[in-house]
This record gives sequence, structure tokens and C-alpha cells, in this order.
Amino acid sequence: MTSCEWAAAVTAIAIAIAQDKSAEEIGFMALLFSQLGDTLAVMAAEPPKCM
Repeated sequence: MTSCEWAAAVTAIAIAIAQDKSAEEIGFMALLFSQLGDTLAVMAAEPPKCM
């Protein structure tokens, strides 16, 4: 997949997730997914030793 295809796919997923949600719900999910991304990035850099 090219970067343009990835961007289009992510946009389509975001639109599908946000459909029929309030601005508050969308904001909460944005924070949740940002935290998920940050946590995955940390785990990629330093795999957890507790697993």
C-alpha cells in the first residue's frame, strides 16, 4: 500500500467510527487511540519484561 492509500484507508475508518457519535465521544476515542499508539510505540522501543 502506498502512503496515499494508507491515508485514505485511515480516513475511511475514522469516518466509519465517528458516524452517529457525539463530539464528546469522538474526542474521547481520539484520546484513547492516541494513548494506544503511544503505548505501542513505547513497547516497540522497549518490549515489556513482564509478559
